[in-house]
Amino acid sequence: MRAVAELDEDLLERARRLYAAREWTAAADAFGSIDPARLTAVDLAASADAAWWSGRIDDCIRLNGEACRAFASASRPVDAVAVAFRVGVFHLARGEQSLGAGWLGHAERLLEGCPEGRVHGLLDSLTGLDANLMAGRPAAALETARKIIDLGRRLDDPVLLAVGINGEGRALAMSGEVAGGLALLDEVMVTVQQGRLDPFMTGVLYCHTIAACHDLGDIRRMRTWTELAEEWLSSVPAEAVFSAMCAVHRVQLKMVRGEWAQAESLAAGLIEALDANRTDYAAQAWYLVGEARRLRGQEDAAEAYAEAHARGLDPQPGSALLQLAAGHPGAAFASLSAALAAAGQLPLRRAVLCSAMVDIAIAAGELQSAADAALELDEAAVAYATSGLEAMAATARGTVLLVHGKAAEALPLLRDACTRWYGLGSDYDAAKCCQGLARAYGELGDAASAGREAARAQEIFTRLGAAEASLDAPDGLSPRECQVLQLVAEGCSNRQIGAALFISDRTVARHLTNIYNKIGATSRTQAARYAIAHRLAGAR
Repeated sequence: MRAVAELDEDLLERARRLYAAREWTAAADAFGSIDPARLTAVDLAASADAAWWSGRIDDCIRLNGEACRAFASASRPVDAVAVAFRVGVFHLARGEQSLGAGWLGHAERLLEGCPEGRVHGLLDSLTGLDANLMAGRPAAALETARKIIDLGRRLDDPVLLAVGINGEGRALAMSGEVAGGLALLDEVMVTVQQGRLDPFMTGVLYCHTIAACHDLGDIRRMRTWTELAEEWLSSVPAEAVFSAMCAVHRVQLKMVRGEWAQAESLAAGLIEALDANRTDYAAQAWYLVGEARRLRGQEDAAEAYAEAHARGLDPQPGSALLQLAAGHPGAAFASLSAALAAAGQLPLRRAVLCSAMVDIAIAAGELQSAADAALELDEAAVAYATSGLEAMAATARGTVLLVHGKAAEALPLLRDACTRWYGLGSDYDAAKCCQGLARAYGELGDAASAGREAARAQEIFTRLGAAEASLDAPDGLSPRECQVLQLVAEGCSNRQIGAALFISDRTVARHLTNIYNKIGATSRTQAARYAIAHRLAGAR
């Protein structure tokens, strides 16, 4: 028996050394080989932490529960609270709301009568700061953040200071004070980069910062912090949940760059691990799979959106855009209108929806709704002034002007939007602007410039594998000429075509002349037969 005890002691010392060296997987294995009765409360908490970093979430929760009881039995309530807090957070992250709330309530009860410390601030960060930010209440979140900062200063606690300042930055940015808010986020990340915080809080702050940049549409800043986060992640086990969470943000950036097939493959590979640890990120991964499929014209995009919805995420605007692509603009308009109503007064969430609403409302013939969405998006871009929002707003304004026959006014806006999208690395959005530019130039009689822009759009769509590339028209017909030809095949008059496409009768006549020359037709009847023969009829 003595030899066994000595062996356990040697193993325990080795496990402790491995944990101190942050060799988490080896530490988790070492702790797991020891008789649990020989583990102290501190050892149990360390074993739980090592299990979490190794991706063993069930073991982590179980061991933390044992550690909590051991700390409480040893009259160490503050340590018991710290462990209970993490268990609550892990349950909430898995979508287990009742268990999470129960553990957080247990933590608060254990904390009664304890002197003010770090755990008070961490509880506030979850129940006051993050909860208010998620609910779109930046003023309340800001108040809590400053309370945490004050506590951090009084305790000289770098973790609370970092959490509080990061929260203050996110709250300020959400409330429209973007420059000041982002400056605070950057300030905290400098502290993180210096290695002054524990690994868990380092990962949390990376996630908060990258997610905030994504929500704000600050693509450049998001890319910078994602790349730095990945450098840090190279020092932790690949099984760590932070690795999968950061990978979701990498997928978001791949989507911007048009790397859709790679994005889908990466996102799909993350879902199993995220379902076990972070259902909110699993939902985002499924949504990104849906987006990658929709943009490439794949029929199973709807299934991915349904999976995202099953995990609590409203799959908009992607789902509505899928309805539009399927030829149901009315249904798409209804879906997105409902999504905007559900978004309430959350300006950043509404901005993404408004961007899609412009195209959907125009297709549905709801021009006032398109104009309203463009105006709201413009107001958001002015308020937040980030690169992504400014590009979206310029695109929306130019598109609405073009629909109202104001091609000369639309041109500079669409040109500016196109340049912005190229600068952000989003060739797909730039190509969509090229389509608008082609239409604007065409309506101004500049056929050469129109052809150049249309060819550029088509080249990008083909290179990216976009659904639009499969609609490549025969005999050099432009996308707009295909639309006119489709309406001719449906028996529409010039006036009816103009009303459907929001262009003048004179512009319709010019398009018909160009179409006849390209396809060798001399009458509407011949043009209609051509549309049917080339499967253009009914494709609008």
